[in-house]
Amino acid sequence: MNELAAVPGTTAEPISIPVREWAPWAVFGGVVMLFLFYVVGCEQGATALLGGTYLHEWVHDARHLLGFPCH
Repeated sequence: MNELAAVPGTTAEPISIPVREWAPWAVFGGVVMLFLFYVVGCEQGATALLGGTYLHEWVHDARHLLGFPCH
């Protein structure tokens, strides 16, 4: 008989993950998302960090999809 089969009458217990373990990953993910939001929405404008139009052309469709004006 399969030992991994569910035993009738039992329920699965959720695993508890402490905040101190997932909070740094949440902060890191938030910083990455803010950076990507800047690159897609604001780069090649008044606050451009990189010169040229390569980055603008690379994210051009994403800018329109998110509603950012670019031309």
